[in-house]
Amino acid sequence: MGTYRRKTPEELLLSIYELHRGRLKIYIGPVSGSGKTYQMLREGQALKAQGIDVVICAVSTNQSPETKDQLGDLERIPSIHWFQKDIEKKDLDVEAIVARNPEVVLTDGLAHQNREGAERSGRLDDIKYLLSNGISVITTVNVYELEGAADLARKWTGIEVEHSLPAEVLTLADDIVLIDVTPEKILQRLSDGHLGKRQQRSLFNKGNLSKLRELALRMVAEDVNDSLEKHREEQGLQGASGIAEKVLVSAQYYWNGSIHIRRGQQIAKRLNGDLSVVSFWKQGLTLSKEAATFKRSLWKLTEKIGASMEEITFRSKREIPHLLVKYAIEHNITRIVMGHSKQTAWQELWKGSIANSLLKQIRGVDVFFVADRADREGERVLPTRQTRNERKADAYHRLSSQEVKDKIDAIRGGTFKVYIGAAPGVGKTYKMLREGNDLLKRGIDVVIGLLETHGRKETLEQIGDLETLPRLRMEYRGTILEEMDTAAIIKRNPEVVLVDELAHTNMPGSKHKKRYMDVMELLDAGISVISTVNVQHLESLNDAVEQITGVRVRETFPDSILQRANEVELIDVSPKTLQERMKDGKIYAMAKVDQALGAFFKIGNLIALRELALREIADDVDERLESWERVGSLRGPWRRQEVIYVCITLGDHAERLIRRGFRIAYRLKACWYVTYVQEFKQNGPVYDKRINDLKELTERLGGTFRMIPNVLPARVASLLLERSQALQSTQIIIGQSQRSWLRKSIRGDVTKQILRSARNVDVLVVADLIREEA
Repeated sequence: MGTYRRKTPEELLLSIYELHRGRLKIYIGPVSGSGKTYQMLREGQALKAQGIDVVICAVSTNQSPETKDQLGDLERIPSIHWFQKDIEKKDLDVEAIVARNPEVVLTDGLAHQNREGAERSGRLDDIKYLLSNGISVITTVNVYELEGAADLARKWTGIEVEHSLPAEVLTLADDIVLIDVTPEKILQRLSDGHLGKRQQRSLFNKGNLSKLRELALRMVAEDVNDSLEKHREEQGLQGASGIAEKVLVSAQYYWNGSIHIRRGQQIAKRLNGDLSVVSFWKQGLTLSKEAATFKRSLWKLTEKIGASMEEITFRSKREIPHLLVKYAIEHNITRIVMGHSKQTAWQELWKGSIANSLLKQIRGVDVFFVADRADREGERVLPTRQTRNERKADAYHRLSSQEVKDKIDAIRGGTFKVYIGAAPGVGKTYKMLREGNDLLKRGIDVVIGLLETHGRKETLEQIGDLETLPRLRMEYRGTILEEMDTAAIIKRNPEVVLVDELAHTNMPGSKHKKRYMDVMELLDAGISVISTVNVQHLESLNDAVEQITGVRVRETFPDSILQRANEVELIDVSPKTLQERMKDGKIYAMAKVDQALGAFFKIGNLIALRELALREIADDVDERLESWERVGSLRGPWRRQEVIYVCITLGDHAERLIRRGFRIAYRLKACWYVTYVQEFKQNGPVYDKRINDLKELTERLGGTFRMIPNVLPARVASLLLERSQALQSTQIIIGQSQRSWLRKSIRGDVTKQILRSARNVDVLVVADLIREEA
């Protein structure tokens, strides 16, 4: 609903200023040579083709042939050249640009500092001046040139930045696009001599490039999250978006408060989430000397680890769950961390239970109960550190016959690269074809195995000299359909094959059910594959995507396929640009545009999917980095041996719990198990299919599934706990109870029983987003 409030004079002036101000677009890359200038010039050429007046000034190609080709016939305004310690520098000739008055100017090096005596100190001030004169600017910056990121880059890579920009410079931009690039591609460009003269060659190793890449992904993800929260606020939406993790620790002024905060810190760091702490204190009650000591230590600890802390007063203990739920909703919390209750069943019944009451009220927020291990392990929570000697010992480990076979298969197998995007139309296929042509020019035998251009002119033009292999034609229900001819590709035996739409489901009667299975066969045959996919097709993200878009994606592929890839590269496009492409008919046929813009391609969906893609690839980079050097990842290694135990029913919540179990186990490098306890004997095709579907999902994601048949309802919780103990699980994952109060009174509340009996184990109660029938 619109507002009839009259704008203030200040708001009117700001609106008028925005009409005249130029637009600012920033391309961010992890390091010099990532392709920022190439993309900037390519966009300049596209704008010129649309009739926009574009000029360039102070642009550096670093003698890269691809980048130099993009200069084309773009008009150049000469820059002001000067030298600093024999290094040539280029300042913008701002006066000449203003006199020329183009619509758009392209310039490199947002962090550049001008010569001594210049009217403005640096390029950022020059750009602000141009924007105030109604001239739009497209520019580039490296992530390590931004404040905050510069400190981390120095810490993790040793790179020294002479001048850094304030982090809030990103808030000036109307559009920010990340140019993602794998370390392998950067190193190849360096080897080909396409990166010019580099002053800090030590920066260009795989580990440092990976750290800077992850830093760039996470920084842009944070910026996207800010825009998502702003959009949700404008739409009047409350609660977490389902993307960024925000962990809240409920810690009391007691000896175990620091344990809970430290555990919350571990979780937040592992999830790359924000951490905040709340403590509850009864209104008007004076702190004892002991409580005051614990309070000082907890506030000091919270400040030390960079978290925020707040004290909330209450009148009655029964009020605490309501206050905690209210705080979680207002602050978009995704996970609450707290200690197990120490009350007996009778005490919970008589005095009330904060945990049980919280689980009744909370929706959309996971609750993590920290194990009380004091009796068994003392107060230690942080895992023990693996010694260097233990790591070195692995190098002398004699390989088994199976390990030798696996390594030989890996050597013989093809190289696998995946281009991933947040949504259709971001340019994955375009980039795949471009890389195919680049490889072809270098004398590598590349063919197109399966291409879906969807009639997009720009994509069709990128086919170039690439050979396209015929598709396999098959009849299905009287219609001739086409699929990729895997056998023909293997017979042709190219060095590289390009395969679109990795998550595609093949038609019935095909050798493989899914296209990724065809790709695995090609790789096993020693043929390298470059493929494309959208982030919403990743199996473990299926629930998050449905929460964001309201659409359940049916075509999925297991996360292990992405982990199998040698390289994964994100194609980033801003939501507004994607919507413009949609309106121009460059993604779907014009007849489908309005429907798409009102559904999947809504701006809020695109922002959230973009953030999801950025964070997912950042996690992928971190996992690969951690496998290279155990102490090098930005999230830090998780060295305690974890075993994840997932308890499910046959309700609609089951798949969500299984996917959550996988994602946690993957992050913790843990074994994981799924158990379903059958309360009474059931049979029939529908029941059997449900069991098989859940078993197949678990095994597809790499877990172990077990069903315990014919159990009395009262024995369900105890059998789950017995198996948990037998597996030596360190974390139990369970859903919120969906039973009515009547069924709970007859059959018991399994979630409550597990929380009461498994206090020496971490228990994660997964948020209930879909209400099941009682």
